[in-house]
Amino acid sequence: MKKTSFLLIFCIAFILQPVFIMGQPRPGALPTVTGVDSFREDTEPTPEDEYYLGRAVAANILSAYKPYTQSRELTLYLNRILQTLVVNSERPVIFGGYHLMILDSVEYNAFATPGGHIFITKGLVEAAASEDALAGVIAHELAHIILRHSMSIIDNMKVENELSAIGQQSASVAGGAQTAAFRKSITDTVDMMVKSGYSRPQELEADNMAIVILATAGYDPGGLLEMLNILSSVQRGQRGGFNTTHPTPDERIANVKSLRYPANNTRSVRVPRFKNK
Repeated sequence: MKKTSFLLIFCIAFILQPVFIMGQPRPGALPTVTGVDSFREDTEPTPEDEYYLGRAVAANILSAYKPYTQSRELTLYLNRILQTLVVNSERPVIFGGYHLMILDSVEYNAFATPGGHIFITKGLVEAAASEDALAGVIAHELAHIILRHSMSIIDNMKVENELSAIGQQSASVAGGAQTAAFRKSITDTVDMMVKSGYSRPQELEADNMAIVILATAGYDPGGLLEMLNILSSVQRGQRGGFNTTHPTPDERIANVKSLRYPANNTRSVRVPRFKNK
């Protein structure tokens, strides 16, 4: 199959399935999304609501960032790490499942949507010196999804009433009557992920849960600390990325070091797999 055809099919499949991405924005505003026709009031968002909202957010991110498709094996490798972490987490099943995609960006960054989509930049993947470090990044983003941090931000935006219609009107995400409130929830969510990031307490909470997930899955929780040290070393010379969407790496390092966690050193069994990724 030609590379162009593969890229087209890959992107379509990614938008139609739950995916989580981290990436570097292109200049200019993100595109608007066609929305839902009506909303029911006084309804709690369902798992389906989270999925369709997350899918719309992922579609917006994919319209601004190019997916990295030159190595299908690398994408599968990272998704295997993700699934290992997922089955050892406290929320192993969500509507549509968890999926990961690599973004073709040299920036060090990562994002997670409410629907189980995880995006990691190629630059951040290449910066990792071990599988445990990669698992540390993925576990952190997985924790954001499990803790429903995106949904809590949306709750604070007071758009709960619009979410109840997302599941019923899923087809309208791809085409249909525009609804200003729904478009705003998508735009605000993407803007938060790309520009401002989660709050300091949310980021530290995600680190704390990531440590537990890593240890439970058999990874060295020190992998997260390993990646934070890399981020700290490059922070001063890089604009955007983790600099603007996360607390300072030094602050997160201090938090992780203060934790106590049981862990067996099993890194050696993963070295060949990491080298051949």
